[in-house]
Amino acid sequence: MPTLSVFMDVPLAHKLEGSLLKTYKQDDYPNKIFLAYRVCMTNEGHPWVSLVVQKTRLQISQDPSLNYEYLPTMGLKSFIQASLALLFGKHSQAIVENRVGGVHTVGDSGAFQLGIQFLRAWHKDARIVYIISSQKELHGLIFQDMGFTVYEYSVWDPKKLCMDPDILLNVVESKQIFPFFDIPCQGLYTSDLEEDTRILQYFVSQGFEFFCSQSLSKNFGIYDEGVGILAVVAVNNQQLLCVLSQLEGLAQALWLNPPNTGARIITSILCNPALLGEWKQSLKEVVENIMLTKEKVKEKLRLLGTPGSWGHITEQSGTHGYLGLNSQQVEYLVRKKHIYIPKNGQINFSCINANNINYITESINEAVLLTESSEMCLPKEKKP
Repeated sequence: MPTLSVFMDVPLAHKLEGSLLKTYKQDDYPNKIFLAYRVCMTNEGHPWVSLVVQKTRLQISQDPSLNYEYLPTMGLKSFIQASLALLFGKHSQAIVENRVGGVHTVGDSGAFQLGIQFLRAWHKDARIVYIISSQKELHGLIFQDMGFTVYEYSVWDPKKLCMDPDILLNVVESKQIFPFFDIPCQGLYTSDLEEDTRILQYFVSQGFEFFCSQSLSKNFGIYDEGVGILAVVAVNNQQLLCVLSQLEGLAQALWLNPPNTGARIITSILCNPALLGEWKQSLKEVVENIMLTKEKVKEKLRLLGTPGSWGHITEQSGTHGYLGLNSQQVEYLVRKKHIYIPKNGQINFSCINANNINYITESINEAVLLTESSEMCLPKEKKP
C-alpha cells in the first residue's frame, strides 16, 4: 500500500467568501449589521420569496404526471423561450428575426462561466475585460481564472453623486467592445420588467451582438436553485445556430444537464397569466417597500442635520444603491459602528428595517460629522 498521499503538496486554499462577510461573521459585537447581502431581504431580516413561487412549488411537487428524467444539455426549451421573452419582450426585434437564443445554465455564475469559456476558445486575441467595479468580486474572478486581465470600471460619479451609464455606452461604441451584460434581478429595479432591460433593447436596435447573463433566482426568490440562462444575440440566425452549437459542447463538458425544479417553477409562472400577474404584483410591493425605506433614510438624515445632500439615495433604483460616503466614512462605520458595507459605499437597502434604521442613520451622521471635522482640523498649506 502507498504511504505517501498524492495530495500532500496541496495547500489549504483561501475561502472564496467575500472578505467583508468573513469579517462580519468573525465580529462578536451583538448589534452588528451587514448591509451587503446579495439577496433581497424582508422587513423581518429573512430572504424574500414570492408567495406565488411557494404556491407553484407545492403544485409541481404534487403533480403525478411529471417525470424526473435528465434535461437535455441545452436545458428546458419552454423555460428558455419564456426567459428570453421576459428579457427582451415577446415582440423584440431580435426574437422576431430569430437571432436570439439561450442556454439553460447552472447557478448565478453559470452563464458567465459558459460565456467566458466560449470567448476564450473563439476570441483568443481578446484578453482584456472591463467590468463594473461592484461586480468584480462576483464575476471578475471568473475572468481572471480564465486568463483575462480585468480592469474595474465605475459608472458612479462620487462628485456628482449619480450614475452615469452614458460613459459606459460611449466606451463600448467607440472602442467596439463586445458587451457581456448581467441582468441579475429584472423587475426589482423599477418593478417595470420592460424598463429594467431597456439597455438591452437599445443594443438590439443598434445591431450589436452580445451575451447576457439572466439570473432568475433573486426576482423569484429561488436562491437555492441558482437558475438562469446565457442569452445570445447574433447578427442573423445562421450565426446564432453556430454559436449555440459551440455553447452546447461547452455546457456538456461543464455540467452535462442543468437542474429542473427551479426552471419548472419559473416557466409555470411566466406561462400562466394569473400567476404572472401575482408575481408582477409581488415585485411591485418589494420595490415600493425599498423606495419607502430610502425615503425614510433620507428624511432621518435630514432631521439629524447630517451635512451634505442626500437626494441621490432616492434617485437610485433597485435593491442596491450608493450611500455617497467616502472611504474614510465607510471605514468608520465598519470599524467603530460594526455596520458592514463595501468600500464603494453601495449597500442593499432591503437590509434596512424598522429595527436598525435609527442606529444606521445615526451612525452615518456621526461618521460624516467626525470625518468632516477632522478635515477642517488639517493644517492649511502655506502660501509661498
